[in-house]
Amino acid sequence: MDTMGRHVIAELWGCAEDRLNDLQSIERTMVNAALEAGAEVREVAFHKFAPQGVSGVVIISESHLTIHSFPEHGYASVDVYTCGDRIDPNVACDYITQWLGATKSESIEVPRGVGPIALDKVKVRAL
Repeated sequence: MDTMGRHVIAELWGCAEDRLNDLQSIERTMVNAALEAGAEVREVAFHKFAPQGVSGVVIISESHLTIHSFPEHGYASVDVYTCGDRIDPNVACDYITQWLGATKSESIEVPRGVGPIALDKVKVRAL
């Protein structure tokens, strides 16, 4: 292993507004995304804002998954950080992206724990 972890940061647009505002479904999807990637779920905390929006975190043995939704903009920001080399954070991120029905997405994968980040080593993906 040449990194301490992998951190995927995703920008998701064109998401289904009703899904972005459904606390229980988002929570279930985030947990399922972690499990789909092979992670071990430890704790879950989510909050629904008034009048809209959901933020939450799934703590996994390997690190965490987070989401912040903005239904009024059809937008969600997602982070998936996994330590070690057993879990691919892109698997979880792709699961969330598909469930939200994003019509446009961009994500970057940042290697963690390797010192200064060389921008030429950062992987950028688009839908």
